[in-house]
Amino acid sequence: MELHAQIKKYRANMKLSQEELADRVFVTRQTISNWENGKSYPDINSLLLLSQVFDISLDQLIKGDIDAMREEIKEADIMEFNHYGRVYAILLGIGILSFVPLAKFFGVPGLIVSICIIVIACAYAVKLEKFYKKHNIRTYKEIVAFSEGKRLDELDKVREDAKLPYQKFLMGLLGAGVAILVFVLLELLI
Repeated sequence: MELHAQIKKYRANMKLSQEELADRVFVTRQTISNWENGKSYPDINSLLLLSQVFDISLDQLIKGDIDAMREEIKEADIMEFNHYGRVYAILLGIGILSFVPLAKFFGVPGLIVSICIIVIACAYAVKLEKFYKKHNIRTYKEIVAFSEGKRLDELDKVREDAKLPYQKFLMGLLGAGVAILVFVLLELLI
């Protein structure tokens, strides 16, 4: 149940008018009306007063809204994560694929453009790393699960933690291989 409905329900249960409740929590009747219609939310002091007037815990008063807020935050985090991931992948792909052609046709200015694109992609990679740390995401399976709005259970988490050193090593090898390939192609074309 949402907060506005909770306020209305408890006020009705106590047989209080909006005016009477407003007097008890030191606000106007219009403010109570706005709270009950979901047009605004009470501040923390008002929430504490409401919980005292209704003789319930603050948790009981706002429980439904906390769950809704958590879900909204979770969805916003997933959307932000997916956005950073898409931008990073696109910029990195453009940077790598454009490196050799830009160097071949435009020389040093072309290299500078490609390097700028890759640097911007690296900035998004840093944002993703901060996101991983904030949400305690360390393995690729956890990344995929998070991007789908899921969490791994404890056993899966232990298994994924065991794979982490191997995955880091393989990613380092892959990165080195891509760098070598780009420089070999650059040498052949220039």
